[in-house]
Amino acid sequence: MAEFANDKPFYLAFSRVKGIGPVRLRMLLSRFGSLADAWQANELQLVGAGLDQKSIDALMAARKTIVPERELEAVERAGIVALTWVDEAYPHLLRQIDDPPPVLYVRGAILDADAWAVAIVGTRRATVYGREVAEMLAGELVRNHITIVSGLARGIDAVAHQAALDAGGRTIAVLGSGVDVIYPPDHRKLAAQIVAHGALVSDYPPGTQPDAGNFPPRNRIISGLSLGTIVVEADEQSGALITANFAVEQGREVFAVPGNILNRSSRGANRLIQKGAKLIIEPRDILEELNLSAVAEHVEAQAVLPQDDTERALLARLSHEPVQADELVRELALPAEVVTATLAMMELKGMVRQAGRASFVLAREQRAPYRVD
Repeated sequence: MAEFANDKPFYLAFSRVKGIGPVRLRMLLSRFGSLADAWQANELQLVGAGLDQKSIDALMAARKTIVPERELEAVERAGIVALTWVDEAYPHLLRQIDDPPPVLYVRGAILDADAWAVAIVGTRRATVYGREVAEMLAGELVRNHITIVSGLARGIDAVAHQAALDAGGRTIAVLGSGVDVIYPPDHRKLAAQIVAHGALVSDYPPGTQPDAGNFPPRNRIISGLSLGTIVVEADEQSGALITANFAVEQGREVFAVPGNILNRSSRGANRLIQKGAKLIIEPRDILEELNLSAVAEHVEAQAVLPQDDTERALLARLSHEPVQADELVRELALPAEVVTATLAMMELKGMVRQAGRASFVLAREQRAPYRVD
């Protein structure tokens, strides 16, 4: 994919052209071979590529004000990462959906571990019951090393994000604006916490202001980043149901929390259950259905895998009987400072622990995840 590396500025430029989304962008790539060439194409060539006149007019107008290289410079200067279709770091789950966004703007970091993600969405007018359920589900899921995805909206979304953070887990917020434009504004503090322990993502370019028309399309990214979507509370016109519908179209699981049939905020979730969504009583239901009960064990196993030859040599020599650091230095014929520094790092990673003055034993980090029996 190295041949497409120079196309990144043009991916960003095209993301600012109204009417040219994933379908038309693929048409341009198919016709021209690169977006750099597509950006420079004349009107007749664009017609030949299959673009309609409205899209051609929008592109011609954009060329007068947009300099692709400056788009990339501005994004990097703002500390934003732009992931395109051709980037290996582009989220695997999102890549699998039909017509994934050509560009995903990220503040924070998306990790490999975020492939184990579940969306929690719901009404902005959450009841006490809904808040308690969202908090419980998010907390238990992150304790099993599941990343929580939601939309940073008031109500259920915000509760799910905060509960994930409070439990020491990761969470991803998908915005209906640029990742540098926080909406609602009173969630700026929450957004900053998410950047530090997850990511803010959007397919809208930086500077894009929130608009009512932006939010339904962004819901396809919430479900696309997730193995399953949980609707906690939602009335029958809720955006959470749009997310659930996208999940169904993407072949992902949909879960719903049953609620009071007399409460408007539960009508949508109850209707989903009636139509076949999986009813949730406890976190076990999600872990079992998505086969996520072993994620905690997998992550723990990864944490104790040696990262280099020095760690491998030390692990081979260590056991559950204490060994002095200076003895390891002699046996392995390594500099004392290398052994000491590596042991310190291994201790932080939960691979070893100290057992008295300058002596070490094998250890494994102790966790207390919610387990499926």
